[in-house]
Amino acid sequence: MNNPYEVLGVKENASQDEIKKAYRELVKQYHPDKYVNNPLKDLAEEKLREINEAYDVLSKKGNTSNGSSSYGNPSSSYGGSSNSYNDPNLQSVRMDINRGNIGGAEAKLNAMTNRTAEWNFLMGVVHLRKGWYDSANNLINTACRMDPNNFEYRQMLNQLNHTQNNYRSTYYGQRNSSNDMCSTCLNIWMLDTCCECMGGDCISCC
Repeated sequence: MNNPYEVLGVKENASQDEIKKAYRELVKQYHPDKYVNNPLKDLAEEKLREINEAYDVLSKKGNTSNGSSSYGNPSSSYGGSSNSYNDPNLQSVRMDINRGNIGGAEAKLNAMTNRTAEWNFLMGVVHLRKGWYDSANNLINTACRMDPNNFEYRQMLNQLNHTQNNYRSTYYGQRNSSNDMCSTCLNIWMLDTCCECMGGDCISCC
């Protein structure tokens, strides 16, 4: 089992209220009703099971806590130093992307030599934000191959492919439409896809 704090996206000193809030938000995000007839259905169910297990662990821990924690110990069964999510440099890149500092995120990634699945995913997100859709697709594909059970990577790739297919269908079905308008629509769709997969939302109605 992965580190339950990381699964729920909370700090190790998070209160029970913070843990409960994060849990409820994640349950809504990965609820089975959102993935009916979706190729990510199985991964979403697996992710939801992981979320429920993590919440169960932390809820019990909150009731019996003695103020100490072993979840951050590399020898613990909950994650370890090999988990790229524990890399502070990659965490910093995610923060830059979420703040819109794409140039800073790209510079940090280019300075790294260990090209893990997380590195490829984040560089793919950077390229997506910059409008380099083909290379973004290739990088996120690589991340999925390196970590095939990662729901976040699969979700991003699925939405990216779906958006590109919709764009191509619309473009070739509307040959008389302005190319600039089609490009603008693609940029908006791609940005919204990126924002949603990274935990935000560009178009609230989508």
